[in-house]
Amino acid sequence: MEAVVIRSLEPLIAELRARGFAVVAPKARDKVIRMDEIASECELPRGHGDEQAPGRYRLRERDDEMLFGFAASPDSAKRFTQPPSRTLFRMRGESIEEPEAEAPRVALLGIRACDLVALAVQDRVFLGGRHPDPDYRKRREALFLIAVNCAVPGGTCFCVSMGTGPKATAGYDLALTELAGPHRFVAEAGSAHGAEILQAIPHVPAAEIDVEAADEVSRTAAEHMGRQVDTDGIKERVAGAHDSPRWQQVASRCLTCANCTMVCPTCFCTTVEDSTDLTEGAAERIERWDSCFTLGFSEVGGSPVRGSGAGRYRQWLTHKFSTWFDQFGTSGCVGCGRCITWCPVGIDVTEELANLP
Repeated sequence: MEAVVIRSLEPLIAELRARGFAVVAPKARDKVIRMDEIASECELPRGHGDEQAPGRYRLRERDDEMLFGFAASPDSAKRFTQPPSRTLFRMRGESIEEPEAEAPRVALLGIRACDLVALAVQDRVFLGGRHPDPDYRKRREALFLIAVNCAVPGGTCFCVSMGTGPKATAGYDLALTELAGPHRFVAEAGSAHGAEILQAIPHVPAAEIDVEAADEVSRTAAEHMGRQVDTDGIKERVAGAHDSPRWQQVASRCLTCANCTMVCPTCFCTTVEDSTDLTEGAAERIERWDSCFTLGFSEVGGSPVRGSGAGRYRQWLTHKFSTWFDQFGTSGCVGCGRCITWCPVGIDVTEELANLP
């Protein structure tokens, strides 16, 4: 199906809801853009932008009516494919109950190109090995993905360096580019399901001027990245920096708080916790997100393998930019910049990479 123009997202949202999807999209709340369920286009953050820098995030008012005039929010698609917490099983007496995996039909409206690549990375992690995760597969297959091509990269974005954006090229059901004067969206289908949805809502064929304007949005965004990374030989360069004094320097600032891994769209580490209710004679095991920055994550025989902050930061960065290639054939970083923005002390991964020997 060729590119089309849609004047409003209201019919798209209504169509998806009529087909049983919960539409999850950006909303401005608590002074930040978060992904949350919406029922109408009026709930989108019209006229909102953001300012992102190392350790800094601020919403700001725009002087237009754009709905997606901001960069990546702290939320990615990860929490819909790999929930922050889930019950693995419950025990009561001698009976064991394994809850059915929850896989609600969710239409993610407004995810960015970098997040689509991050989903593909997680697909390799959870589905590409010898033991694919059936629960992940159920949740993944229940998603309808509507990408919005970035027009305003954040001050911490470096997706161009990582080859992941700002224009979505694969992995979506629908891709939208928001245009002004007049306000409209150029829409492209990336799957048969996406084409079916487009056919069901009001649209007109995209004129050449619409397509050219959409291409210009992506070109301009690519020219205004907030950060960049030299990826030439990065796998070998990071692996060879094991004994660099830079690790101690960054550790003197790092709080090992795990914020970076919580907002990262590709980090997938988890732990399990057991709890017991003696009054009910029941117990359950819960899986929840964890991080290589937590002291107990690598604990073996009562002691952590990586006891220092320097060792834990080195493990994280080396995995992302070097050993991830060995495991999954790709980088573990998609250049979204979330780890920079949401680091309480403003550690900039692009700066750390540039200062490794």
